[in-house]
Amino acid sequence: QVQLVESGGGLVQAGGSLRLSCVASGRTFSWSVMGWFRQAPGKEWEIVAATDWSGITTRYADSVKGRFTISRENAESTVYLQMNSLKPEDTNVYYCAAQSRPYGNPWIAPHEYDYWGQGTQVTVSS
Repeated sequence: QVQLVESGGGLVQAGGSLRLSCVASGRTFSWSVMGWFRQAPGKEWEIVAATDWSGITTRYADSVKGRFTISRENAESTVYLQMNSLKPEDTNVYYCAAQSRPYGNPWIAPHEYDYWGQGTQVTVSS
């Protein structure tokens, strides 16, 4: 059974930092695009950050550029999201997702991801 399990969320003051982790099990995603998402009520999924299999090619939402960094450790089947200078508007549930096929590019749309985690809550107080 394929699982993506997020952790690292919590409550932090504005300006603080959190590091989210997503561990995959059940199959390898070492060659697949992986990303982090959030969704405001009544809105579309927002791709917060995504990375190709190598971790070299990445993309970020404009709202998080310069503050968030996505990275991956394929040997540990883990993708990370380092979140710095957090703002109250970053409050949300953050989901990890992975594409099934290998060697994709990180500019794929949310519906092209095949596996999703259950999410981890991030709350930023002002």
